[in-house]
Amino acid sequence: MKRILAAASFAARKHTDQRRKNPAATPYINHPLEVAEHLARVGEISDEDVLIAALLHDTIEDTHTTADEIRELFGERVMKIVLECTDDKSLEKGERKRLQIVNAPHKSSEAKCIKLADKTNNLNSILVDPPQDWDLKRQQEYFEWAEKVIAGLLGVNESLDRAAQQVLTIGFAALKQNREGTGIRRQEE
Repeated sequence: MKRILAAASFAARKHTDQRRKNPAATPYINHPLEVAEHLARVGEISDEDVLIAALLHDTIEDTHTTADEIRELFGERVMKIVLECTDDKSLEKGERKRLQIVNAPHKSSEAKCIKLADKTNNLNSILVDPPQDWDLKRQQEYFEWAEKVIAGLLGVNESLDRAAQQVLTIGFAALKQNREGTGIRRQEE
C-alpha cells in the first residue's frame, strides 16, 4: 500500500503542470489515477506492481522521467511494464498509432491490462467531455483506431474486456446519433 501511495505521489509531481484537453482542463493526474482505479475495481487486479505501473504509465512518455528513475524507486518489474506502455515520442504520431495496433497483441498480460484500462478511460473521457477542439469526425477516428488497439489487448481479463467493448459500443452509437443530429451534442462555447 505504501508503494502505491508513493507512486501516486510521484506521478502527481511529474504531471503537476499538465492538463487534459477537455474544456475544463482538468488535472492530468486524474487520468493515471482513473486507470489504476479501473484496474482494481473492474479488473479486480490487486498486483501492487501492476497498479503502480498504471499510475506511472505516462510518466516516461509525457514527462522528464527516466526508466532508471522508475527502476530505482519502484523496481525492475514496474519499469519494464511502464516501458511496454510507453510510446516512442521520437516517431511521428501516425507511426506511433500504427505501432500501438501492431504491438498490442505482443505485450505482457500486465501491460495489456493497463493499456486496456487506458484506452477505456480515454474513450469514456471522449464520450463525457471530449477535447474541446475535437469535432465528431476526430472523435470517430479515435474510436475506430482505439477499437483496433483494443482488439489486440483482449483475452487477459474478461471484466476489462467487457468494459472496453461496452464503451466502444456505446461510443459508436452515440457518435452515430450525433452525426445524424438525433443525439445530444456538447454545447459549443
